[in-house]
Amino acid sequence: MALRDLRDNFRTAYPFRTAVAAAVGAGAADNAGGSGRSTGTAAQGAYPPVKVEAAGHSVEIASGSVAIAAITSCTNTSNPTVMVAAGLLARNAVARGLSVPPTVKTSLAPGSRAVTAYLSGAGLLEPLETLGFALAGYGCTTCIGNSGPLDGPVAAAIEQNDLVVAAVLSGNRNFEGRIHPLVRASYLASPPLVVAFALAGTVDIDLATSPLGIGSDGRPVMLADVWPSTDEVRRTVGSAVSGELFREAYASVFEGGPEWKTLDVPAGDRYRWDGSSTYVALPPFFVGLRAEPEPVAAISGARVLAMLGDSVTTDHISPAGSIAASSPAGQWLQAHGVPPAEFNSYGARRGHHEVMMRGTFANIRLRNALAAKEGPFTVHFPSGEATTIFEASERYRAAGVPSIILAGKEYGSGSSRDWAAKGPRLLGVRAVIAESFERIHRSNLVGMGILPLQFLPGDSAASLGLTGRESYTIELPVAGPAPRSRVWVSALADGGAGAGAGAATRFEATVRLDGPIEVDYYHQGGILPAVLRRIAKS
Repeated sequence: MALRDLRDNFRTAYPFRTAVAAAVGAGAADNAGGSGRSTGTAAQGAYPPVKVEAAGHSVEIASGSVAIAAITSCTNTSNPTVMVAAGLLARNAVARGLSVPPTVKTSLAPGSRAVTAYLSGAGLLEPLETLGFALAGYGCTTCIGNSGPLDGPVAAAIEQNDLVVAAVLSGNRNFEGRIHPLVRASYLASPPLVVAFALAGTVDIDLATSPLGIGSDGRPVMLADVWPSTDEVRRTVGSAVSGELFREAYASVFEGGPEWKTLDVPAGDRYRWDGSSTYVALPPFFVGLRAEPEPVAAISGARVLAMLGDSVTTDHISPAGSIAASSPAGQWLQAHGVPPAEFNSYGARRGHHEVMMRGTFANIRLRNALAAKEGPFTVHFPSGEATTIFEASERYRAAGVPSIILAGKEYGSGSSRDWAAKGPRLLGVRAVIAESFERIHRSNLVGMGILPLQFLPGDSAASLGLTGRESYTIELPVAGPAPRSRVWVSALADGGAGAGAGAATRFEATVRLDGPIEVDYYHQGGILPAVLRRIAKS
């Protein structure tokens, strides 16, 4: 997307809300009162602002305001040019008296110590720190949802006024709900533009025609005024970045710091499972595993755990980011003595299946057609009770009822994370019937023993009249389905009435086991049992 198109893109994606205008009222004061502050131009545009106390200042925030500005590890470590450009832009902005509004959470998390070394050597780390881009750590942070909480008053203002705030990050992922639960709009940008949007404090702006802010001399400062020249970037990179710098940074990369070196490591070549740990637990994937797999059988009486639309990503499926205190995972942690302040993140607790399975389908932007609201919700059948996806899965599993997922096109797009397949398996999902699959996620489903089925061309849940409230039977041959073969699926509505014309809806679907090895994995119950059986036999 061109920089000049960003404002229109945001306004088109998130049009002005009458309800917000009524709640906030018109005629809010301009935010350009002091030197070094954002001009507030956007706040006077399409979206009315609200007052908020942040860092000891009374400031304004509106839909379009930047809540998170992050220079991340994903796209910058191997490109000193853009990192140096960000530092030079920060230096120029500080010299003009600009500062970042206190409602913007800023961070610098490069993937290598070499980055901070050459920024420091060029004298650019200090101006970045002055604008709030102080070192937060090295490695994955904001892209995976590890940005941490927003300031309390800012978070409250967003929630109470239904504001659509934005994140601008130099990362490689911005799927819905991934960056932060309260941030609906996320834009990927180069590191210098991350700094620029942090200064502007909003994405509801055309940086080619509107100033970043008011300088210490009382005059507007445009992006062009602080953008470094190509020659200056090249000269700085040439003087500050060297091969020796990288060799020194990586020479001790595997040694670890004092905290790592002082860890208490038990002796022996086997991991000692700590039953009280809320971070790592022995997973149940091999519980009850037999030496030989059982014959493939029909999936009978299955219930729909979620009925989803097109482009459902692994971010909607796999646990990522912060853990809400009210979520099933948050409740489990609290029941085990972990207060919300110590929840950490799903990424940090990915070694504990009790946390991760409760966080599967926990994305707050998940749209399940069975639920009345966004988030990790569904309806349990045949009771008709509204509940969370995890709680419904528990009830199904306790009753010995298998569950399935209905979906549209491109199911499993995005990052191919393993827990997007592990989590559904632990929830009791036996099959996913979709219009199409992202190829790696489809393979991961097979690897966890979940059967991917694809509607025939022209078919969909909608065209077949499926509501997701039916009981499903998937007919499978005892020898197992052949690659890309077809199987019959029957959907019977509660009460015996058909989902279509008064009888069970019966349709064919293509088995997306795409080769003999995947047929074997499915027959074995997944790749983990297959490998363990292979090891045992050898």
